[in-house]
Amino acid sequence: MKLNFKIWRQDNSQVVGDFKNYEVSGLNEDMSLLEALDYLNEDLVKKDEKAVAFDHDCREGICGQCGFFINGRAHGAGNNQTTCQVHLRSFKDNDTVLLEPFRASSFPIVKDLIVDRSSFDRIIQKGGFVSANTGTAVEANSILIGKKDADYSMSMAACIGCGACVATCKNASAALFTSAKINHLNSLPQGQPEEYSRTINLVAQMEAEGFGHCSFTGACEIECPEHISLSSIAKMNFSYMKAKILN
Repeated sequence: MKLNFKIWRQDNSQVVGDFKNYEVSGLNEDMSLLEALDYLNEDLVKKDEKAVAFDHDCREGICGQCGFFINGRAHGAGNNQTTCQVHLRSFKDNDTVLLEPFRASSFPIVKDLIVDRSSFDRIIQKGGFVSANTGTAVEANSILIGKKDADYSMSMAACIGCGACVATCKNASAALFTSAKINHLNSLPQGQPEEYSRTINLVAQMEAEGFGHCSFTGACEIECPEHISLSSIAKMNFSYMKAKILN
């Protein structure tokens, strides 16, 4: 199998980048796209050329490290998947595959297909946790939580922070990510004492990072590998208004 890769190459966010073409043959349709990039990089290294930089870790659709546009869509043509779950059987022999990094000012380019998503970390640092003084935490099993609440909290906690929601949004909004982090803890007894401050602080940091506002187009929901619903954003907005009134 042969593919023609058109890949965005850029040394850092301070320089101008452009697309480079690479013809790669000897591929197998059972290979993942990331394995195909490994194959390409091996050939580039042999030629004493710079390897294509891209993020990856578990390659099992769990960690959220990998992520870039494939033929104009975050994580590729399939719904609710990660980049590492894209296999070459998704393409035809001699296809041209366009690869480019996530485009958002809050995700500056580090190199080639890698972007800096530390803005997500800074949002979580503003309250995406439960505070407890050392030695005073109540035994978790002594706090009864209904199955409905537990299931909802776990569905929000499933967010892997891949950034596809931001990349695919026409406004580069991080509302789906931020709402998941807020609703995960606000729906549990352990997180409710800080519900108002958490909601206000996380939303404020999201805005400070330069992310755009949500206009409910729904693209983020389609691309989210963990199927986080658009209703999560509505719940965050309600919590935010309540927090501003009561806090």
